[in-house]
Amino acid sequence: MRKLSKSITSLKPFYDVVIIGSGYGGSISASRFARAGLSVCVFEKGKEFQPGDYPVTLAEAESEMQLNTNDLNSGCNGLYDFHVGEGISVFKGCGLGGTSLVNAGVVIKPEDRVFEDGRWPLAIREDQSLSDGYAAAMDMLKPSAYPANKEGYPELAKSKAMRMSAEKMDQPFRYTDINVTFADGVNHVGVEQKKCINCGDCVTGCNHSAKNTLIMNYLPDAVNNGADIFCNINVNHVERHNDNWVTYFDVFGNDRDKFKAPLMFVRSGMVIVAGGALGSTEILLRSKENGLPVSSKLGQHFTGNGDVLGFAYNCEVPINGMGLGNLYNNPKYEPVGPCITSVIDMRNQAVLEDGMTFEEGSIPAPIVSLMNLSLISLSGTIGHDTDNSFSDWLRDCGEEATSVIRGPYHGATAHTQTYLVMTHDDGSGVIGLKNEKLSINWPGVGKEAIFNKVKQAMVDATNALKGSFIRDVTWTKALDYELITVHPLGGCNMAEDASRGVTNDVGNVFSGDNGTGCHNGLYVLDGSIVPLPLGTNPLFTISALAERACNIILKRIGKPTSYDFPAVESTLKSPAPAVQFTETMKGFFSMAEKNDFEAGYELGQQKCSPILFTLTIETEAIAEFTVDKEHVGYMSGTVIAPALSDKPLTVSNGVFNLFVKDPANPAHLRMKYNMQLNTYDGKQFYFNGYKKVDGNSPFDLWTDTTVLYTTIYEDAAENNVLGKGILKIAAQDFATQMTTMKALNTKSMLEKLKAITAFSKLFSEDIVDTYFKKFF
Repeated sequence: MRKLSKSITSLKPFYDVVIIGSGYGGSISASRFARAGLSVCVFEKGKEFQPGDYPVTLAEAESEMQLNTNDLNSGCNGLYDFHVGEGISVFKGCGLGGTSLVNAGVVIKPEDRVFEDGRWPLAIREDQSLSDGYAAAMDMLKPSAYPANKEGYPELAKSKAMRMSAEKMDQPFRYTDINVTFADGVNHVGVEQKKCINCGDCVTGCNHSAKNTLIMNYLPDAVNNGADIFCNINVNHVERHNDNWVTYFDVFGNDRDKFKAPLMFVRSGMVIVAGGALGSTEILLRSKENGLPVSSKLGQHFTGNGDVLGFAYNCEVPINGMGLGNLYNNPKYEPVGPCITSVIDMRNQAVLEDGMTFEEGSIPAPIVSLMNLSLISLSGTIGHDTDNSFSDWLRDCGEEATSVIRGPYHGATAHTQTYLVMTHDDGSGVIGLKNEKLSINWPGVGKEAIFNKVKQAMVDATNALKGSFIRDVTWTKALDYELITVHPLGGCNMAEDASRGVTNDVGNVFSGDNGTGCHNGLYVLDGSIVPLPLGTNPLFTISALAERACNIILKRIGKPTSYDFPAVESTLKSPAPAVQFTETMKGFFSMAEKNDFEAGYELGQQKCSPILFTLTIETEAIAEFTVDKEHVGYMSGTVIAPALSDKPLTVSNGVFNLFVKDPANPAHLRMKYNMQLNTYDGKQFYFNGYKKVDGNSPFDLWTDTTVLYTTIYEDAAENNVLGKGILKIAAQDFATQMTTMKALNTKSMLEKLKAITAFSKLFSEDIVDTYFKKFF
């Protein structure tokens, strides 16, 4: 399976554009700016998932769940990101491609009246360029409606039931465009896709290459055009220095925190913040704490897009809305279909805010067993039976018993329709930082009058199916009518000026509390800039806004915007198993000593000139690493050297050699460290270090493998020596280092063990050969 992301050891010190986040705004920016010939770096907080990597069991799904609250952070970097706030909670995706990995992929434009609201900048209200943005997004995402009774796709039971509800409610029913493909083939950016198999597991991740997530279009297009993508990157904040931007970050999974290492950074001419309503707002809030002037409106006007979840339980008609997982090809089970296929369009009301988009859904296979028992319990506590006859009660009891005995694909659970409704809340939520943690605060939002109207619409839809209506379990009096949204918007809302919002019509961040002045090169492009609820699924509008903004930004800097999609043959491949570890070394060096390491160390100690690093070292493919005489690995990390910079330096072009022959004495070995050191203000220095593994005595083993003789050069050609010194590994740090060793790019515990064993065997054999063999 191909991989789009690279190891952080490949990070360059400078890019034209750094993009933080890989959801719709981030992926579109990456594609468009890379196509324009700019050097592009994409940072994604989550991991990379490709079809076949997504959870298929409850246990696998649980391992990918991260739960955060206003006070606590789980520390997990899982695919399913759930943030519990006050009044409203948020579910979103965390992985390469953002929420596109776990959404239903519904493509709908809002009503035109939505864009007449004065909260939009005048340029959005009056400029037709947003229409071009919609067209460009449509051409790239390639959505289509479910082909009911065509191309071998039957009409789905849940869609039939939705049509029945629409007729009973006297409201329009239709199939909606969704980001799913229904034919096999290589798509327009060179990615092979398979047709939908109607398994219903879209929102835990499509394992069958049928869902048009961003890893199927914009992101591979960006990579095809030279963009670098890095996953597991947790961006802390951005700051301006001279004419460039500095993005500070840490890396999940490399154990730098065990050594309390400083943040790493990368410099760029432009930064696109695209972490979503929560992520982008948090990054700008942290940037503000670090001195970046922004509007005081930052964090305000957060909206849940009027999202409400509900169920029509134990209906008299079959629904087949429970995802099938690996049972999709079992003829005993009816097809489920994509998560959302049809909609009751209840918009176009006399009052805009009374309109709503009413959709059916499916429950993904990894959690259907939980839903089976939960629905039975909830129906007896907060359920509302729309048919109270004795005969219906007997039928309901029998169907529930069937579900208990035979499982969720039978009985009451198989007759359950899932509803997702979007409408218009008042958009007055607030995102902030509390004890350095993201907090969401919107007490009482669920008591807004519109949500009672939504509840009644769900009851009416359920009544048509003669089922029991079960509302969202959090939307109860006992829980103060709290809501859950899967469509968070706002926090960095666009506006006419800084007194009313955080960004302008192209996402450029205002540079203060008043006026229209903006930070040159700092943009936000994602759902956080949307200033009000849209009343329908937002992905299409987020994409259109990003497409529009990219086009305008590129024109302003004199770069072309390319919309053609020439055939591309992908050369990407899955990385082979490798080994990674992180180490810290500390010592002294002196810029007054150019020749002698010991003298440099002593002089540096006297003059208080320390040097220390925390480096993560990653081997090449372990199979190649063990046979290659150079035993090459690659390094990333930070160096603290006050004599060179008043802030930590970040490493690039780091190359490590485990055991190589000493050119001056082939009987001896060396461990070599070579890397470029980059300062926040754009200077570079060059580090050359080696450990002398000479094997003179077994008693020298510890010293030889833990003492690094270091030279700092002014230039890459290593002509001008700036200073010399020595770094050492403390025993405690070495013990910690041993806990950081792990296998990468493996699929099983056996593969992990093989990789670690191969590395350990190479290390131990060379040590034995060098220090002990001649004594026996």
